[in-house]
Amino acid sequence: MPFTQLKLHPNLLKGLKDLGFARPTPIQADAIPPALEGRDLLACAMTGSGKTAAFLLPILHKLIDRPRGTTRALVLTPTRELAAQILEDLNDLAVHTPLSAASVFGGVGMGPQEHAFRSGVDVIIGTPGRLLDHFRSPYAKLAGLEFLVLDEADRMLDMGFLPDIRRILRHVPSKRQTLFFSATMPPPIAALSREMLRDPATINLERQSTPAIGITHAVYPVAQHLKPALLVMLLQKGEMHDALVFTRTKHRADRLTKHLAQHHLKVERIHGNRSQAQRTEALAGFKSGKYRVLVATDIAARGIDVTALGHVVNFDVPAVPEDYIHRVGRTARAELTGSAFTLVSPEEEGNLRAIEKLIGKRLPRVTVPDFDYAARAEARLEIPIGQRIAEIRARKSEERVRARANAERRAAAQGRQGAPRPGGPGGPSGPGQHRGGGRPSRPWGRGR
Repeated sequence: MPFTQLKLHPNLLKGLKDLGFARPTPIQADAIPPALEGRDLLACAMTGSGKTAAFLLPILHKLIDRPRGTTRALVLTPTRELAAQILEDLNDLAVHTPLSAASVFGGVGMGPQEHAFRSGVDVIIGTPGRLLDHFRSPYAKLAGLEFLVLDEADRMLDMGFLPDIRRILRHVPSKRQTLFFSATMPPPIAALSREMLRDPATINLERQSTPAIGITHAVYPVAQHLKPALLVMLLQKGEMHDALVFTRTKHRADRLTKHLAQHHLKVERIHGNRSQAQRTEALAGFKSGKYRVLVATDIAARGIDVTALGHVVNFDVPAVPEDYIHRVGRTARAELTGSAFTLVSPEEEGNLRAIEKLIGKRLPRVTVPDFDYAARAEARLEIPIGQRIAEIRARKSEERVRARANAERRAAAQGRQGAPRPGGPGGPSGPGQHRGGGRPSRPWGRGR
């Protein structure tokens, strides 16, 4: 079925044609017709399925001929990167329309975002925390809101945003059309959907979340301390031209980035401790080819959209099986193909089995012929937790000793300031002063 059969506005069809999209993906074909009819939606949609256009197209269709100057649609999303990506997709789809949009998230100045509220852009795409910051001010009123989208609802749950979402609902009209998208449907998300939706059209709720069909999976069993060396070898041998590499922690992302750079690989990192400017530059550099490797924590698992990304690497096996789906969904998007490599240490085999149970198949194991699996570690990416705790305790102890010494010095200095000054009333002569006109006396305290 071509897009022309979905009865979308001609200017949207023109934008789709410019983008080279002739036929809707399954989620778009299922979601757009009921959304155009004004029904609420409850959809299970995996990463890379085309769900962003599935909720944007019907909203843009309804807004094209509406008067400007009032924000009528709000899209809630869990991460800054995903908000920026949705805004980029919206601008591409609406290029032949008068519609305007803005992203609202933390890490950047609030001034342009306040202007977006005051001017009434048609669509606001925001993260919960920054939206609540704005809602404290009188200019951030959304009385004219007609459409609310909750995207990546299960990721919102993972990040602890459900209380914030409920607070946001107090700031939007209860009479609205709500489009609710989630890759999985755990009980708290199902309960939230019942609160937000009225007689929704349901899509794919019975379908288990699985990776895109075009992904080739491979598992590389390797000792934990040899993971960095194996990754370097795979990159240097040309197994991967570009790679989005996921680590378990921000600390490991930093150390792995440094290790790859020492082996002359163009690499950058993206995680929660990086500033928004740094995150934006890293992602833009990866998309443009400036960086061959982007090392990321799961903050980026649902916020990176790179056209024709060839490889996703799980440097650390995700502890939550569903996160594997979201990570590898960064490749093989929009029915393209890609590869997902997972480096698995013996202690991570349990997590791997849980992933295989979720996706319903055993992933193939691969051994690299030229790699020395008995080698000693080149670098240790993470200091053992016991050693880190001991170092922290030692540092805190040193800080307490220094603090006591400083306090004692200050107390001694205050005591000297309160004592009679040499040469003053009732005191002997001080340095440079004379006793009865004789030679200058010794400075007090010398020789003691």
